[in-house]
Amino acid sequence: MATTEESIQQDLRRNPMAPAIPELTPHQELALLARMLWREGYDDHLSGHITYRDDDGTLLANPFGLPWDEIRASDVMRIDLDARPLEGQWTVTPAITLHTELHKARHDIRWAVHNHPVWGTIWCNVQRVPPIYDQTSAELIDEIALHDEFTGPVQDVANAKGCVEAMGDKPVALLANHGVFVVAESVAKVYHRASTLEWRCRNAFRTETLGGGVELKPDIARAFGELFDTPVAFPGLWEAMVRRELRLDPSVLD
Repeated sequence: MATTEESIQQDLRRNPMAPAIPELTPHQELALLARMLWREGYDDHLSGHITYRDDDGTLLANPFGLPWDEIRASDVMRIDLDARPLEGQWTVTPAITLHTELHKARHDIRWAVHNHPVWGTIWCNVQRVPPIYDQTSAELIDEIALHDEFTGPVQDVANAKGCVEAMGDKPVALLANHGVFVVAESVAKVYHRASTLEWRCRNAFRTETLGGGVELKPDIARAFGELFDTPVAFPGLWEAMVRRELRLDPSVLD
C-alpha cells in the first residue's frame, strides 16, 4: 500500500496543482527559505540562522552579515560541525553553536531555523506555548518545547546543549526571553512549521488581547493537524512560495 506521501505525490503528478518550480540545489533552497521566512516576520536585523545538513555531515548556513531578505544562493556558507568555514566568501555568526550542537545530537534533522520573529518572541518572553484558536494554527499540532534555563548567551556550548536537550525529539521549541527554534527533515516541512508557528503566535496574541477566546477543541485540533503531519506537510505551499519569490527577485537563485 502506498504511503500518504506517495499517494499525494501521485495525485499531484496526475493533476498538477500549479506550474512546476525549477529543480533547486540546497544552496538555493536555503536562500529561498530565508527570504520566505523574512516575509513571515523572521526579521531581527542580522540575527538568526538557518542550517542544512548535507549527506557528508557538513552544514550549509546563512552568512552573518546579510539580512534574510538579501541572501542569494552564492552567499550561503559551508561549515563543519565545529563551525569552521569550508566554503563561502562571508562570515558565519558565532551563535551558530546552537545549530552545530543540534546536528551533532540529532542526525534525523536536515533543516533547522532559529530567529527572533515578531510574534513568536512575545510568547518566548511570557514563557507560554500559544493556544490553538483557529484551524490554521492547528496545522502545527506537534508538541512545542519550552526552554527557560539559560545561564548565558546561546553561543555558549553548555547553553546550546541545554536548548537541544530541552527540545528532545520535538520539532519546535520556544527559547525563553530569546526566540524560536524549528527543525524538520525537509525544506517544505520546516517552512510550513516555522510559518505556521508565527501565525499561531500572532493569532493567539490578538485573540487574548480581546480578553480571551475559545480554544479549538483538542480532538478537533488533533484531527485537523494530523492532515498535515506528513513529509509533504501542506502540498503545494512550498512551491507556491518559491514561485512568489522568483517573481519578485529571480536573482535569489544566483
